[in-house]
Amino acid sequence: MTRFAALHQHLEMLATQGRMRTLAPRAGIDFASNDYLGLAESEELRVVARNALARGVPVGAGGSRLLRGNHPEHEALEAQAALYFGVERALFLANGFVANMALFSTLPQGSDLVLYDELIHASVHEGLRLGRAKSQGVAHNDVGALEAAIKDWRANVGMGKVWIAVESLYSMDGDFAPLEALVALADAHEAVLVIDEAHATGVFGADGVGLAEEYEGRDNIITLHTLGKACGCEGALVCGPAIVADMLINRARGFIFSTAPSPLMAAVARGALDLLTTSQERQFRLAAMIAHAQQVIPARLGLVASESQIQPIVVGDNARAMQLAAACQHEGFDVRGIRPPTVPEGTARLRLSLTLNATAAEFDALIDLLAGLL
Repeated sequence: MTRFAALHQHLEMLATQGRMRTLAPRAGIDFASNDYLGLAESEELRVVARNALARGVPVGAGGSRLLRGNHPEHEALEAQAALYFGVERALFLANGFVANMALFSTLPQGSDLVLYDELIHASVHEGLRLGRAKSQGVAHNDVGALEAAIKDWRANVGMGKVWIAVESLYSMDGDFAPLEALVALADAHEAVLVIDEAHATGVFGADGVGLAEEYEGRDNIITLHTLGKACGCEGALVCGPAIVADMLINRARGFIFSTAPSPLMAAVARGALDLLTTSQERQFRLAAMIAHAQQVIPARLGLVASESQIQPIVVGDNARAMQLAAACQHEGFDVRGIRPPTVPEGTARLRLSLTLNATAAEFDALIDLLAGLL
């Protein structure tokens, strides 16, 4: 169609580069999702949802939270989350992408500088693009490079606030941020540290509160906890000083002009936090899976395993990654290939996600298959 010729050309270019994406149904044993604790389809959360419906919790909000969309379930979740994470205030938003966009497009001001890890979530980039602050990427997990960038900015008469944006657990590499050093850096330079706990919430920390557990509640720390991964439901919580929530409510367009998240989902999220608080059994089982993977991956594939539930198998070539994923899927394992721009050029990979939806024996079978394929 000539009307969309430019779009056709763009898609053809993606196909040539091995980067064309299509939607595929879920099939096979789960090694692809972020449902780390197996809660998304659990009977426990089904019961929570049924009970919420039975007591009259609505499915839809009917409007933005600044209009009639603000429901008691939203506020109950926020109050529970503030206690659970040990913060002054929590604000419930639709998902992690919206939360990061709202946060970074609203809080840093025009005179500020945002330094972000080069592997930070795409949603942070979108928020920065919409915001007014200057921003600069810094080498992954390089605290020294962060400090050098701060000093350079100050030397060039940078007068505003410095914001540092990191993930506590990186979603494609499965490695951890050096949080202790980052907090010390933020303290030394009166910076605000924003920690995206998306892939750590529910998995790490006492009762699953995350890797930033000992730093929550400080006046220069903001954390983001998503509910659509290990918590098995949907939404995100921006946690920190009360002024952060107040500013987002008043100035974040993604909050102000968006229909509020489902009150039913807020009720289910409360149930998920209850499950994490009352039992660490799922955490322990996942920890055992991670420990098992750390033994099997080096022994069978000759690769270094990560210390988390995210195990990347980097192959480099885009087409090769997709061929390997297709071969795994053909044998009944739901494994997905990850290509640029989600990961840096030349680092296409299989992202093996350890969840309680699969057993250790099934993981071993997948690794045996990959050993032959590789």
